[in-house]
Amino acid sequence: AVVSTQSAHYGRGSKEISKSNVVDDMVESNKILYSDGKKPDHCVVIKYVPYVQDSKRAMDEYISEIFMHGTNTIVCHNTCEDSLLASPLIIDLVILAELCERITVKLDGEPEGRRFTSILSLLSYLLKAPLVPEGSPVVNALFRQRACIENMLRACIGLPPVNHMLLEHKIGAPVQQGLSMTTQPQLLKKSNPVSSAHRTHAKSPSQ
Repeated sequence: AVVSTQSAHYGRGSKEISKSNVVDDMVESNKILYSDGKKPDHCVVIKYVPYVQDSKRAMDEYISEIFMHGTNTIVCHNTCEDSLLASPLIIDLVILAELCERITVKLDGEPEGRRFTSILSLLSYLLKAPLVPEGSPVVNALFRQRACIENMLRACIGLPPVNHMLLEHKIGAPVQQGLSMTTQPQLLKKSNPVSSAHRTHAKSPSQ
């Protein structure tokens, strides 16, 4: 359960929805653990208390099952000035939105690069409730939203997306970006190494 106070009435509804949907993301990504419509019991409550003004209070309680049908409970309490949390987010929103205006994506066979749509779902990381173009998946999980921004910035400088697999360290051999394991031995035998431009080429998930 989550109980917090806000300095204004508006925004409570969207925040309750956004926080609740994080659990839906978790369930959607794990069909083995959560099947047949099952999901964890959870409740999100936002309360407005005028007396505390800008002082935001958050109380979180997480209960999980452990060995032999036991339970483990984690309780957190946080107090801070809400406006001081929000001000840096406004600055980051302006910077990131302006940066997205400079980016174009060139697709094979198209003469001109494409710009981001007017609905910048990339900004969801800094907002309460994500807004996406029609037909696009909605991501509420905070770390997935952050990873989207990081990988977009990496693509801008020609780096591949981060997946934390570190495969080259697990097989004891270097793996060049964009190449499958089956093609590595043949390429490594050639006298001409792959150029740095090929090694750092950012590829889309479909590639």
